[in-house]
Amino acid sequence: MTLLELERVSKRFGRGSGERIALHEVTLQLEAGELVGVWGRRRSGRSTLLRVAAGIEAPDEGSVRIDGRSLALDGARAQVRFCRRTFRAADGATVLEQLMTGQLTRGASLGEARTHARHALARLGAQHSASLRPGELDGAEAIRVAIARTLVREPQLLVIDEPTLGVELAVRDQILALLRDLTNEGIAVLYSVTDTSGLTGADRALSLAKGSLNGECSAPELAPVLPLPLHSAVAGAAGA
Repeated sequence: MTLLELERVSKRFGRGSGERIALHEVTLQLEAGELVGVWGRRRSGRSTLLRVAAGIEAPDEGSVRIDGRSLALDGARAQVRFCRRTFRAADGATVLEQLMTGQLTRGASLGEARTHARHALARLGAQHSASLRPGELDGAEAIRVAIARTLVREPQLLVIDEPTLGVELAVRDQILALLRDLTNEGIAVLYSVTDTSGLTGADRALSLAKGSLNGECSAPELAPVLPLPLHSAVAGAAGA
């Protein structure tokens, strides 16, 4: 089932000689439960594409629909959530409070908000971060918490710009696997990367240059994450 539709979308910034075309007649469809990665270099338009898809930026031409309805409608926009990495002090001193804010603003009770927040953190493997302050999170923890904070609003489509930015190589595949898990639950995920290795495991990999989608390429599959037996680790250390 088609969830997100962008039809001949164009977006420009600036005027006159300073005008820059960020997107040029981009057409894209995203299915429910699909993981789609967009690769592009700096100023390729990839971040603008994601912001338009999330309803943060309005296109100059073309249309954006979610579940068949214009994304400009409030009810439709609620189905899409853009994952932000920044944390505002006003939203709470701890990670748990930051996540609870999203539920409290929707009318949930304090107990309900706390339960939803803890569940979202556990879903992303970030339950240990609940009592930490946002400034105490490392790069991998911060992106897990940011995604969890987005999930408490129960989106049908999660849009995330560079989810693997600033994380170690070993952690990168874990983050991508988490996104894969979300799509297995029926959530569609649209994300961008600057390194093609970040397309691992995606259902579709798109390339973007000078505001134009250049088509699809096959994405490498995620390798299985295998636990290292304790005796092997000890033996390896002894032989070093």
